[in-house]
Amino acid sequence: MTTDSCIGVIGAGNWGTTLAKVLGENGKRTLLWARREELCREINETRQNSAYLPGFTLPESVEATHDLKHICQSASLLIAVVPSHTMRETARELGNHLNGEHVVVHATKGIEQGSFKRMSEVLREETCLRKIGVISGPNLAKELAARQPTGTLVASRYDEVFTRTHAALHNDYFRVYQGRDVVGAEIGGGFKNIIALAAGVAAGLGLGDNTKALLLTRGLSEMARFGVAMGAEVMTFGGMAGMGDLIATCSSPLSRNHQVGARLARGEKLEDIQRDMRMVAEGVKMAKAAHDFAKKKRIDLPIVAAVYHLLYEHHEVPLLLKELMSIPAGPEFAALTV
Repeated sequence: MTTDSCIGVIGAGNWGTTLAKVLGENGKRTLLWARREELCREINETRQNSAYLPGFTLPESVEATHDLKHICQSASLLIAVVPSHTMRETARELGNHLNGEHVVVHATKGIEQGSFKRMSEVLREETCLRKIGVISGPNLAKELAARQPTGTLVASRYDEVFTRTHAALHNDYFRVYQGRDVVGAEIGGGFKNIIALAAGVAAGLGLGDNTKALLLTRGLSEMARFGVAMGAEVMTFGGMAGMGDLIATCSSPLSRNHQVGARLARGEKLEDIQRDMRMVAEGVKMAKAAHDFAKKKRIDLPIVAAVYHLLYEHHEVPLLLKELMSIPAGPEFAALTV
């Protein structure tokens, strides 16, 4: 097994910075790529990323850089953590410096809008990469940065991708499990953001645990149905990248998607919320991508449809609840058949 002494993290948002912190605490030299040079300077001079991960100090072994070529020459294991809408552009830039021996694991939870492409597909299209994987699980960045115990899934067809990523990230507060269903891991990580928006709406309205449980269980059912239609294995959605991520994201006010839903329930406009937020709430884009795909493939996804109507057709929040509660209730597991 290759032991990586230097690892590259592409993206210095809160999740990328958190993963860089974990790698640094594991004794790995870590090159953290940021698009803005002033952010690189702040990280290198102060050991802080005040914009995206305030209150946490990065290890000395983490070095921020604006130079993708330098990262690709220094590290053969890269973790890509950029928003879904910038993945293609970033992959194209990376592609100029990668070779077939590089391993890239992405930790982006979303689907490319318009094309319905998963992030591993985008990476494959824009680079020469073969060894690709995905990190997905119940991973709220601030909790992991605070060393609160959690776990994640690394899914790939290649054992090398898992063993190297496991060796880099696994420690006494971050457990790294292996999977092979890349499609399921990517769909679970992206789809749960839609359900988290709906859960945020419920929280913003002051609704109780019964309502949240209904959203989680029916949301999991829709996730599995959508995932199977995309080629995933249904069992994946009962694990880290499905139920695990769904519980964490739908239950926590730390989740950006949960925050968006709660603020919509309080009467704020989506445009104003997005303007205020430094970080991307992937559920907003994912809701449109999933809704468009479901419409094209004639897949019944009531929660997705309701969230889409709230975000893009400006339905009022009470109408969203009425829409969901007026859906005929049939056999519970019918949603798992496509």
